[in-house]
Amino acid sequence: MSIYNLGHRELNNKLADALKKIPEITAPEWSFFVKSSVARERPPFEEDFWHKRAASILRQLYIQRDIGVNKLKARYGGRKNRGQRPSKYKKGSGKIIRLILQQAEKAGLVEKVEKRGRKLTEKGKSLIEGVAN
Repeated sequence: MSIYNLGHRELNNKLADALKKIPEITAPEWSFFVKSSVARERPPFEEDFWHKRAASILRQLYIQRDIGVNKLKARYGGRKNRGQRPSKYKKGSGKIIRLILQQAEKAGLVEKVEKRGRKLTEKGKSLIEGVAN
């Protein structure tokens, strides 16, 4: 069974549960008080937001191969409500994405690619494919 046969939410939830068992991937204390984007009004209220975002980032790495922080910032951005003025697109938080990628590197799931961003290792691919089955 491929990850493409599974719905993205279902895969994300299963992968987030698997990531909770990896000790390197933990939410820092400040993550409960910080917005995930300039466009958001409040911080995320889910307890397992960090693991769900990490699962989503790993899924993006699986689908798009090499990807950098800037492209992921654009992926997790949104429309900023500016009151009377028209809404404007704003990028997501780079600190959250960068820290998740660094934690995934420590866990051996992701590796850096020179001048191209990061990509999944064999361990990362097998984790995602194992969760999909």
